Amino acid sequence: MLTLWSGSASAEELKKLSGAQIRARFSDRQLTDEVHWREVYQRDGTFRSYSMGKVLTGKWFVRSDDLCLDLPEPDDGCFEVASSGSWIVVTPRGLGLPAVGVLEPISDRE
Repeated sequence: MLTLWSGSASAEELKKLSGAQIRARFSDRQLTDEVHWREVYQRDGTFRSYSMGKVLTGKWFVRSDDLCLDLPEPDDGCFEVASSGSWIVVTPRGLGLPAVGVLEPISDRE
C-alpha cells in the first residue's frame, strides 16, 4: 500500500467503516490505486497483493472494526478503514502511513 492520502476530500468527509461494512465492501473485491498495486480480498479469506512485480499471499479477516492481514512480517497487522466517496483509506494500527485506493471487481480469478 504505497499511495498516500492526497485527495481533495477533507478528513471530515472520511467515514470510519464498521467491521460489518468492511466485510461487505471488501469481500470478492480488489483495492487498487489503479496503476501500481492491487490487493485482492476473496470471500473465503484469501488475500493476494500485487505490487511492483511482487506477489504476496496470505489471509484477510475482520477483527472488531479493523481489517486484518495474516502475512509474513512486517506486512501483517490490522488497519482502520474509512471511506470518502469512491476512495478507501486504510490506516495501519501500528507504524506506517495510510494508503488510498478504490474498491472494484477482481480483475482476475487466480
